[in-house]
Amino acid sequence: MQVNEEIRSKIADLKCCVIIPTYNNEKTLEGVICEVQLYTQNIIVVNDGSNDGTSEILRNIPGIMTITSDKNRGKGRALQQGFAMAIVQNFRYAITIDSDGQHRPGDIPKFIELLGKEPGSLILGARDMDSPEVPGSSRFGHKFSIFWFRIETGQKVADVQTGYRLYPLDPIRETGKFYTGKYEFEVEILVRLAWKGVKILSVPIDVYYAPRETRVSHFRKGPDFTRTSFLNAILVFMALLWVRPFMFAKGLKKKSIKGFIREYILDSNDSNTRITSSVMLGLFIGVLPVWGWQMMIAFGLAHYFKLNKFVTVAASNISIPPVLPLILYLSYETGGLVVGFNKGAVYSSGFDYQWLKSNFVQYLVGSVVFGIILSLVLGSITYILLQIFRKPKSS
Repeated sequence: MQVNEEIRSKIADLKCCVIIPTYNNEKTLEGVICEVQLYTQNIIVVNDGSNDGTSEILRNIPGIMTITSDKNRGKGRALQQGFAMAIVQNFRYAITIDSDGQHRPGDIPKFIELLGKEPGSLILGARDMDSPEVPGSSRFGHKFSIFWFRIETGQKVADVQTGYRLYPLDPIRETGKFYTGKYEFEVEILVRLAWKGVKILSVPIDVYYAPRETRVSHFRKGPDFTRTSFLNAILVFMALLWVRPFMFAKGLKKKSIKGFIREYILDSNDSNTRITSSVMLGLFIGVLPVWGWQMMIAFGLAHYFKLNKFVTVAASNISIPPVLPLILYLSYETGGLVVGFNKGAVYSSGFDYQWLKSNFVQYLVGSVVFGIILSLVLGSITYILLQIFRKPKSS
């Protein structure tokens, strides 16, 4: 196989290395390393407690960096050790490739070419999962992981489970501690880097599945699938209640009011009814006494009812400090009219949470009723304005 000097030069300029975690893959390890060496000598092999001939193979291959664990700790820990060494060695990127011969080192140029166009990206090697040689269990896990990743991040990627990836190392260093150590680590790091705003791209790769009788796999379907499912449950909980609402809020803050109205209302593909419903839901949640949680509740309900999340979250921010005292006062007065024991509040700067605590029942009832009234009134005005100023979408 001919050495591609242009690719070798690009890899060196990008300060990219290749990390190969390995555990008892003596039959394929040397071949993988030799093929990778056609593209770079910046190779870190992590021997994760192998008890076969792996150590002897690594001693006989010059010019590579090695890390050896005294016992098998799992692929996730091996990758973390590799990342740590790469960062110490001042590399900016790391390509991870399996040592079982499933991944083709010949696909490395695809990652490098795309990275040259999209620096700072995390690039996934996307497998052709429709190939007849792909095991049925792998197809199921593939679809399962894509589904959960989309819920957790709002992004759809071609292959979540692939181990053939190119990582930017700066975001990994900034992320700090990771909590998983086996196969599920590759889900954790992908989701958490997506949450940090790292751009995720894909390139098609070839993949080789050895015949069942000769295939070496350390993936244990029961325990590993259970751990991955448990991790996804935690990540979904964090995403829906905390991460994604704040990502939405961060996106809102970057936009001017005029830009927001144009992008998410005037130019939106949503109907006037859907936008109006989003505004009404956001206003109602914004008035309720769920301080600190309005944004997360608004996001979750908008997701559940399939409304415009950006518009709903924006409308829920009606209880901002300059307006909040007025909302508290009007909610309290509305509650007095409903329950019939208004104590005669006076709207002033002294109308605060401590005062509200002793009048909570009246305020609670009033906030629900006032929230409904406000959402109906402003929702009606919103719908009328949309009908007047928004151009109908052509089919």
